[in-house]
Formats: sequence, structure tokens, C-alpha cells
Amino acid sequence: MSFEVSDLVTRVEFPPIAEAMSWVKTEPGNRELLNMCQAVPSYPPAEILQDEIARLAHAPGTGGYTDIFGIMPLRAAYAAHISADYDAHIDANEVAITTGCNQAFAAAIMSVAKAGDNVIIPVPYYFNHQMWLTMMGIEIRAIPAFSEGVSHPSPELATPLIDSRTRAIVLCSPNNPTGAIYPSEILNQFYNVAQSAGIALILDETYKDFRPDPAPPHNLLARDGWQNTLIQLYSFSKIYALAGYRLGAIIAGKDVLHQVAKVLDTMTVCPPQISQRAVLFGLTALDDWKAEKKAVMRGRLDAMRASFKTPELKYELVGSGAYFAYVKHPFDGETSKSVAMRLAKENDLLCLPGSMFGPGQENYLRFAFANVEAERMAGLAERLIESQM
Repeated sequence: MSFEVSDLVTRVEFPPIAEAMSWVKTEPGNRELLNMCQAVPSYPPAEILQDEIARLAHAPGTGGYTDIFGIMPLRAAYAAHISADYDAHIDANEVAITTGCNQAFAAAIMSVAKAGDNVIIPVPYYFNHQMWLTMMGIEIRAIPAFSEGVSHPSPELATPLIDSRTRAIVLCSPNNPTGAIYPSEILNQFYNVAQSAGIALILDETYKDFRPDPAPPHNLLARDGWQNTLIQLYSFSKIYALAGYRLGAIIAGKDVLHQVAKVLDTMTVCPPQISQRAVLFGLTALDDWKAEKKAVMRGRLDAMRASFKTPELKYELVGSGAYFAYVKHPFDGETSKSVAMRLAKENDLLCLPGSMFGPGQENYLRFAFANVEAERMAGLAERLIESQM
């Protein structure tokens, strides 16, 4: 008799990116795949950063452990970066470096919630957030992430869902999958709801570097007592093109981080030292390179938006920004997965179905455009029009 596996894990769908990659045809002679499946830049890390990583690989002690929260120079440098970027004052002891932002989310959730509790999260949501919450036995209480003509969720919809088992509101801005950047006043209203209810506001800002306005995206980190309400998450992967090096961060009050330390120590002991020292180098030496890549990504966003203005195109661009476009497909009654699979197999265009991002998303597809150069974006409209025939 075979042993049983956890039903909390079996109820979670297979990893979406891996499943989508299985739809791609492998026959010779295909035209080049337009891969808009995963949010990863197509360019490599800066050459001087690659050289620094090579140097670090030979440096004494690089293969050893660091503190659970990472090396203090990186924590201090990131605290200074966030303080400048958000016009706030963040202490290095309010920073924990993590093995990617997914681990940051997992540790934050485990520190505030347990099986039987619930969190409020807008739908569509980032699928890894849903996967972790489900595996933890934590109920998701959904509110719409957007409505007609409005690209953000409504704080008023969160309040009626809060009860004695609610532990957090989870927001992602710039949003994955819609690309929407939530206005500062909306984030403040969600903060007020969470503060009044005595629950956490967990704010995933993985894509903050790709916002179009350099002004602080909100003032939450400058509010008195933010440590009692806010947990901010971040990933270094996107801006430095270091996705495989797995480095993220949590900013939170010291009491919360005391609990987070237990989770991080159990999961990975510490983040990879070579990744930490590479990012420390990036924070101090790559401002010009980052500015150049932000401009590149903005060009890709503009080109992608322009492609959806093609008159014959029946697909509707619902939301876009940072790395993502959220698109309404024109095939009424057909599942989003069926549409996405057909695009992959017949039109050599790989994207993700809306159903991977939560209930009620069958009419939508997510395109991660960061992997596609601006000059190739016209091919997106061509292949979508081709799929309409």
C-alpha cells in the first residue's frame, strides 16, 4: 500500500510555468517562439557584475554561511536604498535578506497566520501566493483586483470580509499579473483598514523599480508606527537580472522579524552568500546600468501597448505595467487554458491562462513582455490576429 501525501499539497495545481512550457511544440522548422510566459528579462546581468560574481566565487569564505538575515553591509545598503526611494527612514535591523521573494512571502505568512486562519487578497493574484496559502491551510478571501475602468482593488470591499481569523491583507503593486500600479491613496486606505483591524498589510513590491514615476510609490514606510502594520517584500532578481541567484528582502518591525528568523533558519539557514555580495555590489555600482535597463523595459511596455492598437485585433488590453499585460481574449465560452494552449501549439506564442491566477479569470491571459525585445513586439499582434482566423 502506497503512503499518502498531504491533501493540502495535492489540492494545489502543478507549477504554472512548468505546465505552460510543456505546451510548446518541439518539431523542427517552427518559427521562433514568442515566449511571454515567465517574468524574466531577456538580457544578462551587467558585465561588471558578472566579473564581480566570478571574483567572489574564488574569494575565501564565499561558500560559507552568513547570519540568518544576511550580511549586515547588504542589509544596511538596502535600508539606505529604500529610505531614499521612499523618503523614509529604515533601519538595517528592520531588513531581512531572503532566498528570493517567494521565500520572503512564505516567511511573512508563516509568521502571522496558521491553518484555519484567512487572508484577504485581490483576484487575479500571483499564483505562488495562492499556492503557498493553500499548502498552509490558510483560507483566501478574495476581492476583485480591478473593475470596469478601475485598475485597482477597493479597500471598502475588504472590511466586510475581516473576522476574528483574518490575519492579513496581501497586495502586490506593481501587480502580477495585471501590471497595475496601485495609487498611493489606495495603499493608504488598505493600510488604514489593516491597522484598524489589527492585522498585517503584506505588500509585495517586487517590481517597484519599474514604476514610471520616480516619486515614492507611497508613504507607508514614513508613517508613525508602520512596524505594527506593514510588511514589505521585494526581489532583487528583476532589476539586476539575477533571477537564478534567488535573493529577496523583507522590511518589517523587529518583533515580526524575530519570528521570521525562525522560519528562514529552518528553510535555508541563510541566503546564498555569493548572491548577497553580488547584490551589494549592484546597489553601490550599477545605478547607470539600472537606469538604462529601466528605459529598455519602458520601451518594451510602450511597444507592447502599441501592438494592441492594431485595428484588426480583437484581444483587449485590460491592464499593463512593469513586466505584465493582462489581456481579455475574444473567445466567449472557451476556457483561458484552451486559448493559451492553442496559442502555444498553433501560433508559437506562449502566455499563461487567466485561470492560473484565480477564479473568474477564464476570459483573460497574462503576457510577461519583459522577455521580448521591443522590435519583436509587432509579432505579438500578428500572432494574435492569426489566432482569430
